Formats: sequence, C-alpha cells, structure tokens
Amino acid sequence: MSRPSNETANRTKRFFFSNGMKSLATHSVATAFSALALSMLSLGIAHAESCVGLCNPLNFATIADFIAGALKVLVMIALPIVSLFIVISGFLFIKAQGNPSELETAKKNFWYVILGTLLILGAWVIATLIAGTVSQLTAA
Repeated sequence: MSRPSNETANRTKRFFFSNGMKSLATHSVATAFSALALSMLSLGIAHAESCVGLCNPLNFATIADFIAGALKVLVMIALPIVSLFIVISGFLFIKAQGNPSELETAKKNFWYVILGTLLILGAWVIATLIAGTVSQLTAA
C-alpha cells in the first residue's frame, strides 16, 4: 500500500481545516437550536394532552420561568458542543507545530470557545437570578 503524495495530503488538510471548521460550527449551532425548539415543543405537547379547553401549552407559569427553562435546555445542549470545540481547538494547537500564524489561529479559536461558553453560562445565571428576584417580589 503506497503512501499518498504530499499534494493529496495538503489538499485534504486545506479542505478539512478551512471548510470543515466553518461548516462544523454552522451545523453545530443549527443542531443546538433545533434541539432546543424540539424539546420546548415536546414539553408543550405533553402538557397540552392533559388539558381540556383553553389552557397554557407550556409547563411554565411565568415568562421568567419560561426564559430560565429555555436557557437551562440551551446550557444542557451547549455543554457537549463546547467540549467538542475545546477538543477541536486542541487539535489545532497540535496541528500548528510551532507555526506562528497557525498558533495564532488556534489561540483565537480557543478564546472564542471560552467566550461563547461564558456568554451561555452567564445568560443562564442572570436569567435564573432575575426569575428568583421576580418571584420573591411578586410573592410579597
């Protein structure tokens, strides 16, 4: 079995690391939002079957509870995706092999993953705090 030529290997690398990462990111985000929408829809359908007449199709009493629930589902979906992108970032560091421009790209990728993670978790924490505050104010 012969080894592929350098040109073939370079073409393969260029394809996967230039087109593949962008495509993978786009598909991952689309998958996350689709899963979020489907999970919210399934919650509504399950609750609506036991209702007679006009009733709330969601399992949430207030808008604050709905936002907190939606962000909780988003966090549950996003954490495995974040883990995948941290692994991909590690592969980019290994692939760089000391090349300064590729190392810079790997560092940017890593920081964008961390920034996105902090934004998702921060939104969930803020929504949870606001929902708790609103529920305390309305109960008094």
